[in-house]
Amino acid sequence: MACRRPLHFVFKVGDRWKTAQFYRDVLGWKVLRHEEFEEGCKATCNGPYDGKWSKTMVGFGPEHDHFAAELTYNYGVGEYRLGNDFLGLTLQSSQAVGRARRLGWPLTEVSESLYVTEAPGGYRFYLLDREQPDCDPVQKVSLAVSDLQRSVHYWSTLLGMNVMEMNEEKRCVLMGFCKSQCKLELQDIGAPVDHGTAFGRIAFSCPREQLPDIEALMRKEKQKILSPLVSLDTPGKATVEVVILADPDGHEICFVGDEAFRQLSTLDPNGNELLDKAMVADKSDEWFAKHNKQKASA
Repeated sequence: MACRRPLHFVFKVGDRWKTAQFYRDVLGWKVLRHEEFEEGCKATCNGPYDGKWSKTMVGFGPEHDHFAAELTYNYGVGEYRLGNDFLGLTLQSSQAVGRARRLGWPLTEVSESLYVTEAPGGYRFYLLDREQPDCDPVQKVSLAVSDLQRSVHYWSTLLGMNVMEMNEEKRCVLMGFCKSQCKLELQDIGAPVDHGTAFGRIAFSCPREQLPDIEALMRKEKQKILSPLVSLDTPGKATVEVVILADPDGHEICFVGDEAFRQLSTLDPNGNELLDKAMVADKSDEWFAKHNKQKASA
């Protein structure tokens, strides 16, 4: 499936200020675009919430050839409970390691030239202390599974991913659509996968014409479909069509039509300014403090 490609991973965030500092100042990622919404997403991109929320796309470069993070912020929700589902995102950047040290951001050495740090909310990021490449520095996203053989069947036979590396001793597999793209690593943890309330979602694009076929295959194989083919509107931008799936362990998977997504994901030179403006305008922290209350925990 060479025409399919990984796009981003969705993280729910409770503190946009600290989150923005981590991605911009520590990792060195750019704000690619920022959007505000008055009501919840029809495909639950922001989780099971109906109120006002925002989406900020961040990455090392344009979304058409870089893997990104989608940061969803639900107004009024201050924190989310982590499960054991998301194991980490690995990127190669000695520059990020250097910035973390200079800023005093907690950094733990895992092995030679490999460090682990955490984004606000507890999401793990593995930093490979090597020169940042000209291509996309994001190497892989690691997710926990409870039955590796079953998961490999799902991701390869049903979704068309290639097995690139298999480590039976560590009970993990590295998969992808193309060697030059960000990979998906599945790690068998030998226990049920708990998604907590912070559960994320991994997104891929494919030609729009493949979306009905993906949905039909999942119905035929009696696999879980969270959202049948649906159109999602972004004010002033392209409308995209998506199908949302869940793998055998409940990991959410979004397939989006590539043609419209390329229009939607055009780099917005005002993205950084829009995010800063939204954070300044958000007085929710002040309101909760004034009324001696705490934001909700999801």
